[in-house]
Amino acid sequence: MRILIAGFGGQGVLFLGKLIAHAGVLLGKHVTWLPSYGPEMRGGTANCAVILSDEPIGSPMVSEPDVLIAMNLPSLTAYQPRVQTGGEILYDASLIREAPEREDVRLRALPATKLASDAGLEGLANMILLGAFLSDCLPLNETEILHTLEQTVPRHKAHLIEANRHAIAIGKQTIEQTEQELHSETKRISHPRKVG
Repeated sequence: MRILIAGFGGQGVLFLGKLIAHAGVLLGKHVTWLPSYGPEMRGGTANCAVILSDEPIGSPMVSEPDVLIAMNLPSLTAYQPRVQTGGEILYDASLIREAPEREDVRLRALPATKLASDAGLEGLANMILLGAFLSDCLPLNETEILHTLEQTVPRHKAHLIEANRHAIAIGKQTIEQTEQELHSETKRISHPRKVG
């Protein structure tokens, strides 16, 4: 699986990629993590490429991702054309009001920034998007998520692990609830109630 994560510097793009990479290691995958900064670290552009594979990886570059996680509109605009047909675009609908112009990929709109703010978890929109990504693409149980956080969060920030876990859970629950609602709506349309 080739994943591209992109947004502004300061949104936690690289940390999100690190967590996915550590999760891949935990699952016994071959893993690469390749960060890239724009001219300014905070406020400029940042992206990172993560590859998870059952086979040795020849290059860490991701030019045509299977999954794009876009945290702002410039990132979505720049990278959505590269996503493989049949892939997925997951984006923060709080900051991106324009839907992607793709009909050949799975689209996941999650108001991550608003969800984080409503839960008192400002700055953790990236973890909410991670929860959605895990739900769709890389199922981990609670123990595995905790282990991944413990391996990735710096020791001096260990007190933030619980907040990160909470944000990840919100992302997972929101995506799963959305999926259930879509499934229920599809069933209702497929089997309309007879009238009269």
